Amino acid sequence: MASHDDSTPAADTTRRRVLGLSTALIGGALTMCLAPDATAHSPVPAGIGSAGTGAQSAGSDHQLMGPPRPAAMPLRRRYRVSARYGVRGNWQAGHHTGIDLAVPQGTPVFAVRAGTVVLAKRSGDYGKAVTIRMSDGHYAVYGHLSNIRTRKGARVTPGMRIADSGSTGRATGPHLHLEIRARRGYGSDVNPVAYLARHGVRLT
Repeated sequence: MASHDDSTPAADTTRRRVLGLSTALIGGALTMCLAPDATAHSPVPAGIGSAGTGAQSAGSDHQLMGPPRPAAMPLRRRYRVSARYGVRGNWQAGHHTGIDLAVPQGTPVFAVRAGTVVLAKRSGDYGKAVTIRMSDGHYAVYGHLSNIRTRKGARVTPGMRIADSGSTGRATGPHLHLEIRARRGYGSDVNPVAYLARHGVRLT
């Protein structure tokens, strides 16, 4: 059996090849290990790259633009509920068909939801009034206004100023009468507090 001698030229050549292969393998492994860390902090164009980058970009846009507003408060100042929905009385329907929010004369009034103005004029006991057909088919009636700031056919968005509060029509003092109807006609009223609560607005 032949002996193995590391001092021979063949052995030296073999040793160099093994060392070279080992160096190449170790270098490649180091490159593979370092590559993710080396590229982790490199800039990535917006919209391209990891989910984290995309989420951060979306978050920035969300912060700048704000969330969608399905509904808004009809008033932006303190008010007092002077007559709740459904209380019995001498109204034609036999009960109060909306909610009365007592505020000083001329307080800005805002659309609660998006829709189209179908009435913007004096309307019997409601005095100066605005009626808006909302996107879900319900109607919002704003009554006893002192001033109307919109017109029939106008498109409104939540929070858009449409009028000023007052005491026109059958009223004993300045307030906003807000009524929500399932249909346009009188007597199809629904509870405005419950309706707006379903859309994220709390009246009381």
